[in-house]
Amino acid sequence: MSKLSVPVNSEDHRQGQEAAECVLVEYGDYECPTCGEAYPIVKRLQKHFGKRLLLVFRNFPLSQMHPHAESAAETAEFAGSNDKFWEMHDLLFENQDHLEDSLFVELTQELHLVPAKLQDALENKVFQPRVQTDFAGGVRSGVNGTPTFFLNDQRHNGAFDFDSLVDAIERATTSR
Repeated sequence: MSKLSVPVNSEDHRQGQEAAECVLVEYGDYECPTCGEAYPIVKRLQKHFGKRLLLVFRNFPLSQMHPHAESAAETAEFAGSNDKFWEMHDLLFENQDHLEDSLFVELTQELHLVPAKLQDALENKVFQPRVQTDFAGGVRSGVNGTPTFFLNDQRHNGAFDFDSLVDAIERATTSR
């Protein structure tokens, strides 16, 4: 079983309590259909476990297969620089079938951010280093596809349907 090579840190996008019993790290790609399937499952897990679960999302855009994945990740990071990462994260997955520059602008407006600043950030690859850092950490951790989950720093190699993840999280919290 692979271990997470880059520990969860203050640079990560996190939802939940720092002292949660289980830390779920997802390496994901906004354009990946399987990540799109995992998105509502992760939301259900958050509701199910509440304060017991800390969610971390790290970018792993598979740009050769998904032409808008990198720009989507950079758009999420742009929103994150304005304290709206999770709002953009959700909107990107909820609009996954329509990812393109015009949608990124539309979602930016929806979050009351400045589209011209997003366009400038995308053109100048302002957030590309952040996305590449996440990607490189994933590679060092053995990530080779999306979504890839880690539970308390251990790679989850099983199924990622709701029941399987509930069981895996329960096991991860009792083995701590």
